[in-house]
Amino acid sequence: MNKYDTNIENSRSMKNVNTNPYINKNDIQVENQSVNTQNTSSGFNQGDFIKGALIGAAVTFLLTNKGAQDTIMNAASKGSELFQAGMEEMKERYEDARAQMEANKD
Repeated sequence: MNKYDTNIENSRSMKNVNTNPYINKNDIQVENQSVNTQNTSSGFNQGDFIKGALIGAAVTFLLTNKGAQDTIMNAASKGSELFQAGMEEMKERYEDARAQMEANKD
């Protein structure tokens, strides 16, 4: 004679089934809502399409137009020259400050 109940169904209460997160129907509803949210956020946005088309057209124009390429290269060249001149000026100021500090030490 066994003093323990061997029927597993007697050890389960029916109210626990509704609180189990793996069985709960609310989780399925939340998943469906998140799928719907993702579908609307990944839709076609006309404003972004127009921006992309305009940027693509501008890049194509710059890459294929010889005059535009020359203008861009001249601007880059002048910018490089100005940068180098600025670096030379900074070096001169550094040397002047260093010489003045050495003169003040004496």
